[in-house]
Amino acid sequence: MPALDVAILTDRRLLNPPLDEPYGCQVLLEEAWLLHHLKRLGLSAARVAWDDPQHDWSNTGTALFRSTWDYFERYDEFSPWLENVARILPLQNRYDLLSWNLDKRYLRDLAEQGVAIVPTLYLERGSTADLAMLAARLGCHELVIKPVVSGSARLTFRGTPALLQAQLDSCLVSEAMMVQPFMPTVLEQGELSLMVIDGRFSHAIRKTPAPGDFRVQDDHGGIVHPYFPSPAEIEFAERAVAACPVLPLYARVDLVEDGDRLRIMELELVEPELFFRFRPQAAEALAQGLAKRLGRG
Repeated sequence: MPALDVAILTDRRLLNPPLDEPYGCQVLLEEAWLLHHLKRLGLSAARVAWDDPQHDWSNTGTALFRSTWDYFERYDEFSPWLENVARILPLQNRYDLLSWNLDKRYLRDLAEQGVAIVPTLYLERGSTADLAMLAARLGCHELVIKPVVSGSARLTFRGTPALLQAQLDSCLVSEAMMVQPFMPTVLEQGELSLMVIDGRFSHAIRKTPAPGDFRVQDDHGGIVHPYFPSPAEIEFAERAVAACPVLPLYARVDLVEDGDRLRIMELELVEPELFFRFRPQAAEALAQGLAKRLGRG
């Protein structure tokens, strides 16, 4: 038996956040629910920084990615670490799923499976592009640009082609980028996030941007609301997850309305916030699903 059954992976900065910092304490609460339910199932578990040089991965049963929210800032370190640790122990989600989902070109694969996504064009690092021509190709006047490997709206910009061209040129020097039409319903209705555990819908939230912004992340002033999705929204989210190369243990499906249809904004399989504070029972479902994968269910 391993010394530790489950390492709940986090960002070193979030291991012991100040108690007067609500955001960090929120992470502690979310992961405390997981620790609680894993231990109730007889599994030893602890929060571990993914880059902890002292941790013995060879004596760990599995690693569960939860709040590794510095990975996209340190991708040159994270990527080889991920490849190495995957040789030592199973990862949750699986390594092949994580690798696929780290690069947002996975959206192209979902579209090929018949899942509606926000129309997306990809630009390779070092390339050049005329945003006015791309906007015409997408049939829109306002765009969003962002890196293919990113999180927390890093290097994410909204505007007309003329306003964004210089920004895009600068980003393409060092980043592969993606270009999408701006979805105005984000301002009017926000973005929906549906949590799917072991292929089944669990719960949902709605994220709305701060006044004057378009980014819905709470670290940019966005607000999170409880949300009760329609049967059609649930079916859409579960179908998107079923289109993955293999069924993930957990997923967050971020979607937006586009007229009378739904479109995927992101399908988060690496380290999505799962908003257990809105449904603590979801942490129990995740713990049970993990236990089954370890043969301990």
